[in-house]
Amino acid sequence: MLYLVATPIGNLGDITLRALEVLRTVDLVVSEDTRTTGFLLKHFEIKKPQMAFHEYNEIRALPRILDTLRSGQSVAVVTDAGSPAVSDPGFVLVRSVLAEGLPVTAIPGPTAVIPALVLSGLPVHSFTFRGFPPRKSGARRRFLAVDLTSPHTLIFYESPHRLVSFLEDAQAVFGDRRAALANDLTKMFEAVFRGRLSECIAHLQAVPPRGEYTVVIEGAAAEPEAEGEDGAEPAPKPGKRNKYPRQPAED
Repeated sequence: MLYLVATPIGNLGDITLRALEVLRTVDLVVSEDTRTTGFLLKHFEIKKPQMAFHEYNEIRALPRILDTLRSGQSVAVVTDAGSPAVSDPGFVLVRSVLAEGLPVTAIPGPTAVIPALVLSGLPVHSFTFRGFPPRKSGARRRFLAVDLTSPHTLIFYESPHRLVSFLEDAQAVFGDRRAALANDLTKMFEAVFRGRLSECIAHLQAVPPRGEYTVVIEGAAAEPEAEGEDGAEPAPKPGKRNKYPRQPAED
């Protein structure tokens, strides 16, 4: 069995009981960084053999992992933080395991996406997670333009040294939308800055970014609905019910 085990994104107290149970019982732990995972295992007094598995060696390491699974042994895959295969190594492995008909399951746990979303103050009932944007400005703007007219709240990961340039490109593509910068979630100095994209940029110019960032940006404004002949709102379509009542417009 292949286990995709989510690990804490900053606070070790967030690890789940199932994650600890799996890590204690598997035959091999496959890690994005064996040093980081080694610290995690040591903290919880778990002794297991480890194998490195990251973007630079995943094709080379894949056959050994598959051989281990074929022999009936169990393998846990972990990344430095969060869930494997989500903006982290693991997708190629999962696809290969599924292609061979071998069993795979996920042990859910900590993630930066949902905490950042619910702390952002932006609409939460519909969102799109876009992961890490391209590093170069031109490719990044094309990447952002895909969601130019999307009404969904957008969520991104970005490194601190590219964060300002990413926000500048986001402002150029989307305009000065509302946004939130979630920094070092679950850690001692967790912070969330909320404001327009221009305000986020000014904030980071005054307080240089450090640590891990999750960026949340509001979606495109909805087009005004056509009014009825008497000026009233149009009646809902038969069989349709508005689950989320209309809220007053924000300033």
